[in-house]
Amino acid sequence: MPDTYPKWEKSLANLQKRFDYHFNDLTLLKAALTHKSYLRRHFHDHKVPSPFERMEFLGDSILGFVVAKELFVKHPTEQEGKLSKLKSKIVSETYLTLKANQLELGKYLLLSPEEAASGGAEKASILSDSVEALICAIYLDSGIAAATRFIKNHILSDYMQIVNRDELVNYKSILQEYLQGHNQDPPKYVTIAEDGPEHNKTFTVEVLFGNGMRCTGKGNTKKNAHQEAAKAACQKLGL
Repeated sequence: MPDTYPKWEKSLANLQKRFDYHFNDLTLLKAALTHKSYLRRHFHDHKVPSPFERMEFLGDSILGFVVAKELFVKHPTEQEGKLSKLKSKIVSETYLTLKANQLELGKYLLLSPEEAASGGAEKASILSDSVEALICAIYLDSGIAAATRFIKNHILSDYMQIVNRDELVNYKSILQEYLQGHNQDPPKYVTIAEDGPEHNKTFTVEVLFGNGMRCTGKGNTKKNAHQEAAKAACQKLGL
């Protein structure tokens, strides 16, 4: 990592203030915020493992462990099934993207010019990965206690309100479970239209369910369009 980024380094000092943690080894924070696209653009060695991806891998496991432990303690009467669903929402891409935006992590990411031009600093996949990489960086810098403190203060804060937000409700799962509970065939999702340029498409998906019922949904990905179609179906069924 080049050390010729005084403006970036100054901004990193501001970022550390945002989440109340000061790194002993700043290179760990830099690695957590340096996307693989930047490394490949500047160093041209595709065989070298990306620290960002490796840190994301470990950070994901640390996050899962801490979240599971906290939910176990905070919800002593809940069954495993409900705890698992709650955990899956908290560690989901959508939830972590919301938290990344609260911390404004996108402003601090090093991306290739191409990735930056395509809106990489706002992509859910990159933002959620950056949260996991940051958790790993804190763990490597100071251990599990510091990582746990960060997760409690900045990931689990207000989690019960956040998991009930519309974008975190899994309408596909709700629809599937309802139909199974009523001995009906599972829903069938069909992409019926793709509009717009390759980098900014809108997908229209139709879901078929029940006795000939159908609903449609639109989204900037097929996954989001599926979710919107399932949401419309759930509303139609009064769920």
